Amino acid sequence: MFKLEHPDYLFLLEVLPLVLLAMVWYWFWRRQNLQRMGDPDTVERVINPLSKRRFWLKNGLLATALGLLAMAAANPQRGVRQKTIAQKSADVVIVFDVSTSMLAQDVAPSRLELSRIFARRLVQALAGERIGIVFFAGEAFLQMPLSTDYQAANMFLRSASPELVNEQGTAIPEAINLAVRSFDANPGAGRAVILITDGENHDEDALRHAEAANKDGTILYTVGAGTTEGGTIPMPDGTKKRDENNEVVKTALNEDLIRDLAQAGGGKSFFVNQGQAAIDALSSDIKQLQKRDIEMRSTTDFESFFQFLLLPAIILLLVEQWIYWRPKSKL
Repeated sequence: MFKLEHPDYLFLLEVLPLVLLAMVWYWFWRRQNLQRMGDPDTVERVINPLSKRRFWLKNGLLATALGLLAMAAANPQRGVRQKTIAQKSADVVIVFDVSTSMLAQDVAPSRLELSRIFARRLVQALAGERIGIVFFAGEAFLQMPLSTDYQAANMFLRSASPELVNEQGTAIPEAINLAVRSFDANPGAGRAVILITDGENHDEDALRHAEAANKDGTILYTVGAGTTEGGTIPMPDGTKKRDENNEVVKTALNEDLIRDLAQAGGGKSFFVNQGQAAIDALSSDIKQLQKRDIEMRSTTDFESFFQFLLLPAIILLLVEQWIYWRPKSKL
């Protein structure tokens, strides 16, 4: 594995073309001025002898040294040792509602966007646990199986959208069942499902499925998105969503369902507008779950190679200083 510890320093390489252009401009500007006084070579020998070869050699050495210094400052590194790390982890599946009702803006900037932010911060707080992601609306699908790839989890959560599913609705029972099935067949760690939803248009069997999951050893936490006052659903064309009778649809958080599901699933209920307080409480509970050892392969030991660039740069600068601009006088 190769990486740059300080890649921002590579912007210094952008200066090199300007340095080279300045050299070319100066050379031709000087020649033009000498030409006004007569033959450039003759005038130069008389008043200000300057070796063309040495001019380009010195400036070429200087430009090369500057380039090497910029790359050395970025500190190229190579992974030299791969080690296996044993880590204790619980298993957590985030079940995320991507139905169109999540577009409502009764919480700012919208239920969906606030839930995305909440879920991504939650992933950060749960670092060390295995995390899976299920998206659902009228149907549910496993977006990411249990993993410690938190960067991928954040990427998937950032892209959560109603466009990901063809069938709209809020199929909570199907989503819970899929989350439970995504756990390992032989549990050795605590298992938790974190359901983020507004609870709209739910199936009446949701509570029964939450109880069944809890009996199977899974704790269900719920996070409500929206307000009980509710709001309308904006459409891509700027209009509001309407029903079959052409009436503007209004959606509201089903707060009772959020609390009842958590109670049936043996967990607790929260709301996305509680922000960090809810995330801290959730992560605190999950850290108390039973853990098991998992193996993570990680290349974390890196060797720096800046010195192999720095040493030639210093040598080039010394050589550049040693070379005279003008040829030595012949006596």
